[in-house]
Amino acid sequence: CSSDLPGKVMRIMEIFHLDDMTPGQRAEVLELRTESRMRRRLLDLGLVPGTRVECVGQSPGGDPKAYLIRGAAVAIRSEDARTVTMRRVVV
Repeated sequence: CSSDLPGKVMRIMEIFHLDDMTPGQRAEVLELRTESRMRRRLLDLGLVPGTRVECVGQSPGGDPKAYLIRGAAVAIRSEDARTVTMRRVVV
């Protein structure tokens, strides 16, 4: 198999919503897609572009999920987590 870019590693960027994360997954914030009061709350929690987030658990019913954001565990409802676009680079 030949490659046009010898020695280069192909990177694939996976885009999804914060709500799609499962416990143990890590990704970084790409953007917030809300203009409501919740936007200010999410920003205050540290959910700004480039912030690394890990899903650390979810309630038995699946909502809310717990995320590790800048060293703090925070529970966020699915309705609000769907407004946060995440990305993960897969090598």
